[in-house]
Order: sequence, then C-alpha cells, then structure tokens
Amino acid sequence: MQKIIPHLWFDKEAKEATAFYTSLFPNSSISNITRITDTPSGDCDLVTFQLAGQDFMAISAGPFFKFNPSVSFFVCCETMEEVDLLWAKLSEGGSVLMALGEYPFSKRYGWVQDIYGLSWQIMYMGEQPFKQKIIPGFLFVGDVCGKVEEALHFYTSVFHKSEISYILHYGKGEEPDKEGTVKHAGFILEGEQFAAMDSAHEHRFQFNEAISFIVNCDTQTEIDEYWEKLSAVPEAEQCGWLKDKYGVSWQIVPTVMGEMMASKDQEKNRRVTQAFLSMKKFDIAILRRAYEGE
Repeated sequence: MQKIIPHLWFDKEAKEATAFYTSLFPNSSISNITRITDTPSGDCDLVTFQLAGQDFMAISAGPFFKFNPSVSFFVCCETMEEVDLLWAKLSEGGSVLMALGEYPFSKRYGWVQDIYGLSWQIMYMGEQPFKQKIIPGFLFVGDVCGKVEEALHFYTSVFHKSEISYILHYGKGEEPDKEGTVKHAGFILEGEQFAAMDSAHEHRFQFNEAISFIVNCDTQTEIDEYWEKLSAVPEAEQCGWLKDKYGVSWQIVPTVMGEMMASKDQEKNRRVTQAFLSMKKFDIAILRRAYEGE
C-alpha cells in the first residue's frame, strides 16, 4: 500500500473530475466510490482512484476550500507529443500559469490550472530518467518563502525511507528571489517522490486544505507518532486532519479505516462516520467498536 496519498477536496465534482483524470493516463482507474452521510458538509462522495499506477483520493464536501498553485502535480512525459496532448486536455476551460513552450530546464513545458482549478506542470523529460509519472510539488510563498530547505530536512526526519535527492539554489541577479533560497528541489518520503520551490514573487495564495496528504498508519502508535511530530496548529486538528508548521495539511489515518469505509453496509458506514466526526486524532479502538456496533 502507498504510504502517502494525495487527497483532493472538491465542492461537488469529485466523481466527474476523477473520471476525467483517469481518462488521461494509462494504468488509471477509479477503485471505489463511497457516500458518507450526515457530515457537517452533508452527504459526501469519497472517491479512491489511481493515476498512472499511483494512489489518490478525492472528496465532494462543499465549497470550503479552493485549489491554488501552492500544490501542483508535475507530469513527467517521455515525448513532446505527450506533453501537447495532455496540455490540450488539461488546459481546456482552465487557465495558463506558464505558457507551453521551451524553457532552460525543458524543451517542452507548461503550467496550467484545469477546469476544476487543479494545477499541473507538464514536462518533457528528454534524456532524464524518471521512476514516478506524477510528482506532487510544493510552492513556498509569502511567510514560508525561503523555508524549503528547512522543510525538506524536517520532512525527511519525520518519515522513513526518505532522503533529499537534490537542491538547486537561486543565485545572484534572480531577484526578487533571494540568493541561496531554493529554485527547485526533489525529495523522497516513504519511497515516493516530491518536489518543492521557494518563490518570492507576489502570490495571492497559500497552502490550504484543498490538497492534503493522507498518511496511512497500521497502528495507534504510528498515528500518535506522526501526529506529535507534524501537528503545529491546534485549531486545525479535526477528523484526523492537521496542519504542520509550514501550513501543509496532512491526514493521519489508520489503514483499517479504508476497509471500514469501503463496506457496502450503510449502517456500519454511518456509525464509523459519526465516531470519527467527534475526533481530532483518530483512535483505532473506538473506530473498530463503532464498526462492529459495540
């Protein structure tokens, strides 16, 4: 099982959007759709799906959070034709952040927000080898600009099977970005690739709950450990969600909960939902008792 899973918050479009995304990439499919009821957002569709063999989740839970470019998804392409095809589909009805064209780092690249607001950086890799098709990327702006390198050392200390792959720094004459801050970095958490960048340009957005990262945990001890290390904003703690000191949202979730919520027994789903809605940090024992109706 993939340890860390990107989670996408939609207003009402989770099923529609995930059907669109899974049509774009080979080895992609929707695994399960579950409706959870009687939440503060009403009835919500929870979708588990794969893109290019990588696990994702999405939820339709109301208009509370909006996607922005603070988190985007790099798509590694083997050919320029693949870049152009994905660009045509993802840009339709969306907005261009960096025009499709040739850049010093790639002969074919573009950055776009799709019709749902989700950001994609589509890149021809040329001779550069890659193991992961889709790579989540963090853009550190505003109050956290200049903290990428610190964050990478923090994240790789929290998660196992982790390392910093490379760091490229801004040099002189690249203002407004400060010399020595991070132009681009790659890192690995739990065997999965991520990217991060500092940007001192003016941006009217920051990290929010629209994109969070689920951390699957097998034991209560593991849940407790990640919660203690990552949570830095007490008022953001709710239903397994937390925010770290950089504003990134994480969901610390027991692995068994996926099995519980995939049940076709609506009464079991209802009991588990009502149990976790009252929690901040998840308690596996209480969730099991709710599932079994004890």
